[in-house]
Amino acid sequence: MSRKPSESEEEYFARLEFERRKKAEEEKQEKLAEAEKKRLKELHYMHCPKCGMDLIEVDYRTLKIDRCSSCDGIWLDAGELEAAVGLEKSVLSRFLGR
Repeated sequence: MSRKPSESEEEYFARLEFERRKKAEEEKQEKLAEAEKKRLKELHYMHCPKCGMDLIEVDYRTLKIDRCSSCDGIWLDAGELEAAVGLEKSVLSRFLGR
């Protein structure tokens, strides 16, 4: 004789199945996002955002800045503008004796 599961049992197992599928979908989306981020980085890394040509790393005092090989645009990484301004302030204050 077969026994029919109660409504609460069905709900419990349906919830477990939903959570399992939800977790699997989140993991799938996370892997896709990582793969897309990696693909975009390989595609754009060290290329000029303006014209797409190669960027060349050049030394500016103690900083390494990126300069476009075609349009001569200058591109700074995070924090480099603040560091360049700090360098200029220290040079200016030494010159003015402050």
